[in-house]
Parts: sequence; structure tokens; C-alpha cells
Amino acid sequence: MKKARIALVIGVFCIAVFPILVKLNLTPGVVSAFYRMFFSLILLLPYVLITRKLKIPDLKTTALALLCGVIFGSDIAVWNIAIQGSTATQASLLTNLSPIWVGILALLFLKDKPKTNFWIGTLVAVLGMVLFVGFSVFKNLDFDKAFVFGILSGAIYSFYMLLSKHVLKSMDIISFITITLIASSVYLGILSYAINEPFYGFSNTGWLVLVIQAVVCQLAAWLLISYATKHMRATRVSVSLLAQGILASIFAWLFIGETVTLQMVAGGILLLIGIGITFINKQLISIPKLKRTTFNHCKPEERNRKLRNFYPFKPSLIRISNKKNASF
Repeated sequence: MKKARIALVIGVFCIAVFPILVKLNLTPGVVSAFYRMFFSLILLLPYVLITRKLKIPDLKTTALALLCGVIFGSDIAVWNIAIQGSTATQASLLTNLSPIWVGILALLFLKDKPKTNFWIGTLVAVLGMVLFVGFSVFKNLDFDKAFVFGILSGAIYSFYMLLSKHVLKSMDIISFITITLIASSVYLGILSYAINEPFYGFSNTGWLVLVIQAVVCQLAAWLLISYATKHMRATRVSVSLLAQGILASIFAWLFIGETVTLQMVAGGILLLIGIGITFINKQLISIPKLKRTTFNHCKPEERNRKLRNFYPFKPSLIRISNKKNASF
């Protein structure tokens, strides 16, 4: 358990570094996402081939894993654009709304519906987001592209979370990561070419940042988090991952001079508290159930009289009074 906690802490730090690297604006957003996936694939593929740990599942599962790669690649590209167009702090916190989107998707498509705590947490998180961004933005509906892309990034990632959870029931983590990296690399490469983003001509620092994104923010981070998830409760890991938004804000303030106001701090904390509430298992507000009223101790005549009081307009229901377990 101690090793799992250490792995989780290091993994969170690795993810928190990513928005700062992207905010340096040394490479375009989409091609930056491409190189993050491509360099990770180059490093991982020889290992899985030599050790023969790459196991290709059935066609349906493989297709879903490839789709996961496309979705995850889209999420990183959209998140990069959101970071470069606003601040690392805003983009990180808005992306952290993904658990809210997961709950909404579960409500619409899954049998396991969100509980009361989810809706309480959602309300608190939305209030925190409004406070963080500013009431005037919502009053005037003055949403810029970076804000919309930050929200969209969280929504896309929620699709990835639900789909990957389903796929991982049928394949191991290493094979899944390898297949998703292949899909996202091909997809983002084609997308970068289609929108005419350059694949070369970057500074030495730019190339170094791309390598760090691949090694630290992609491979190291997700392998460590996967290890922690395997040995710890999933809810504890999920709540811990919320810390990356706070760490990203601190790093942005320390290293790239982003301005953080008290209103932003209050809004960010409220947003994270709201998301954290959605992970609490014990219900914060319990709805009392109606007490079951039974008439088993009564004689048949008395049961009939009491049943008439409960069902004054449905005499046919009185027929159950002669049964042993007449109840309401």
C-alpha cells in the first residue's frame, strides 16, 4: 500500500507539470499532442515487443481500444488549445469537471445511476466554476474559445473514462496503452497535417519539452497511476487526482508568472470540493423511507376496517385482508 501511495503522489506531480509545458507555447497545440503520443509509442513499443507483452484481443475489443485512442488524442489536443488560449489554471480546473460529465452520461446511458451526493457535488462544482471564471462572463454569456475547449476537454475525457473502463475488462493495461497510443498517434498525425500545423522547425527547447511531455506526463504518469489504481480504492485515486489542478495552479504562479486572484482561489477550491463530494459513498442527505404498516396482528374484521381507511375508493383491494401478510 505504501508503494501505491508513493506511485500515486509521483503520478499526480507528473500530470500537474503538463499544463505548464504546454503554456510555454513552444509548439502548436495539435502537433504537440501528436508528438506526446508518438514519442511515448516509440519508447513503449520495443519493450512490449521484446517482452511479448502485447496481446491483441478479439476484433471488437481491439476496435474499441482504437476508438479510445482517438478519443484520448482528441482530449489532449483540445486541452492543449484551451491551455494556450487561456491559463494553465483555468484549463486544468475546467478539465477536472470530467467526473461530473461521467455522472451525467451514466444517468443517460447506464443502469448504475448517480446518487444524491453526485447532484449535491455537481451544484457545488458549478457554483465554484462560476465564481472562478466570474459572474459577468455567465451574465453576458461571454465565453471565449479557450473556456469552451476547457469544458469540452472534460466532456471528451469522460467518454474516454467510461469506454476505457469497459475495454479494460477484456485486456491488460500494457496492451491497452500500446493500442491507444498507436491509434492516437495516427489520428493526431493526420489531423495535424490536415490543419497545416508544422511537424518540424521547433527550437531545441521545444523538442525537449515534447520529449518531457511523452516520458513524464504520458508514460510515467499513467503507468504510475495505473499501478496505484490496481492496489488502492478507485475512489481514493480519483479524489487524489483532483490535486493536479491545484498543483498546476501553484506551478503556473511560481514558474510562468500567472496571476491568481483570491476570487479564483475561492472558486477553484469550491469547484474541487464539489467534485470531491461526488466521490463520497456515504449519503450526505438521507431521504427517509415510508414506514411499512402491517395488519397481521389484527382479526379479519379489524383488518377490513383499517384497510378501508387506507383505500377508501378501492373496495376491491380489501380482498387481500384475508391473506396472511396484508400490509401497506
